[in-house]
Amino acid sequence: MGATTEVPEEEYLCTRIRQTEQALTAHHEAVLRRYGLAMTQYAVLLALSREDGRSGAQLARACGVTQQSMAGVLTNLGGKGLISRAPSPAHAKVQLTSLTPDGRALLDRVYGEVDALEKELAAAFSPAERTALCDLLDRATAALRRGTPR
Repeated sequence: MGATTEVPEEEYLCTRIRQTEQALTAHHEAVLRRYGLAMTQYAVLLALSREDGRSGAQLARACGVTQQSMAGVLTNLGGKGLISRAPSPAHAKVQLTSLTPDGRALLDRVYGEVDALEKELAAAFSPAERTALCDLLDRATAALRRGTPR
């Protein structure tokens, strides 16, 4: 038998990580859908709550999407009144994005539901297990990044 059939599928680490990521994404998307948001839109609101007045390029990097994709996301969020954009005082062609009061209020409601899952997940582990899991996930992330072709 070939190497791929010697290890049961449930023991493949990448499969287990993917299943966990899919469960997390499914929960987040279900919450976000109720508020009329997509994952990238939520990521933008969250990024702006941490550092307001960011450019589209900065937000694209923070959210892991292209600048072209981010432009569409920002147009949509602006149309919903969740963000505002103004010219940068340093660079006239750059628009800086900020949360509006409506955007902050929506983010607070959504974040409350997302944070409930975080607390539920954390409660499934002892403090030592949480620390160990975070360390293991950090190592897995580093190994996957090292193994990714450039």
